[in-house]
Amino acid sequence: MGYAGAVNRTIKVRCFLTAVLGVLVVAGAQNVEPQKQTAGRKPSSKREPPPSWAFAINPSNEPAASTDPPDTRLRHVPNSEAAFTPAQVKDFFNPPDWYPHDHPAMPGIVAHGRAPDVFACGYCHLPNGQGRPENSSLAGLSAAYIVQQLADFKNGLRKSSDPRHAPTNAMIKNETQANDEEITAAAGYFAALRPRPWIRVVETNTVPQTHVAGWMLVPTIGGHREPIGRRIIETPENLECTELRDDHSGFIAYVPVGSIKKGAVLASGASSRTLRCATCHGVGLKGRDNVPALAGRSPSYIVRQLYDIRSGARAGVTVHAMKEVVAKLTVDDMAALAAYSASLKP
Repeated sequence: MGYAGAVNRTIKVRCFLTAVLGVLVVAGAQNVEPQKQTAGRKPSSKREPPPSWAFAINPSNEPAASTDPPDTRLRHVPNSEAAFTPAQVKDFFNPPDWYPHDHPAMPGIVAHGRAPDVFACGYCHLPNGQGRPENSSLAGLSAAYIVQQLADFKNGLRKSSDPRHAPTNAMIKNETQANDEEITAAAGYFAALRPRPWIRVVETNTVPQTHVAGWMLVPTIGGHREPIGRRIIETPENLECTELRDDHSGFIAYVPVGSIKKGAVLASGASSRTLRCATCHGVGLKGRDNVPALAGRSPSYIVRQLYDIRSGARAGVTVHAMKEVVAKLTVDDMAALAAYSASLKP
């Protein structure tokens, strides 16, 4: 990935969970100003702060850029004949495509972006659209939903509860500069992709020690373990492949023991703290119409979205319906719901 600096500025065509185009865009346009008043609002001091394990903010004391000569050695990943140098792997405007036969031809905006302002969508969200913990999976989302998310970013309706979250800031600063034709092309590309199993969920009492690099949790050298506590620890299955942006190499999410069952109860609507998720998100939480699928999605991402909606940092056309859903949720509840939804087959 070219970790600490790579994703620092990226992310492409829309992410997360809120709305549609068509009629909803018209409705959204009528409500932009009132919603802007709540979007970006800081969480109440009576609420829990943003969970650091979900927002994964890069440390401010990152090492300075190396002055060593560029590394020009070609890198390889399993089952691919392609080869790229580290500099090519880190190129925001020409990200590596290790498996070009796995997907349709990428539109220019997905494969290359538009230098110097709009990064390639495929850099952050990967050519297969599966994304990574610091951003969003786009594969299989409706094109209208994707378009609406970018509109929400552009209209100030989607922000992060933690203003230091650079991936969200990059969506706002860079990706909103894409024009309508580029947005439509990217949305159509990602909507046509088939989501695949990408995250392995494991209930456990202990986890590998991790630290933040590249806006995600990565294993700390040494192999020591520590109690999981009340966190979700989502980390690459193979760090080297993830750093090379290998979109065949997914993630593992360690969750507290009992989380999946607790999340299933909450998602069923049996708890007074929330509503039945399948009512809107469909059977098996696989989504329906312009409501996004939750099954198999990054639990870190899901927790961020639930927290952002509850805090007011995320608004938008259909987020109003989510306000009642999240109003009574604790961060522990959010983690349980995210563990359950991530465990489902996409």
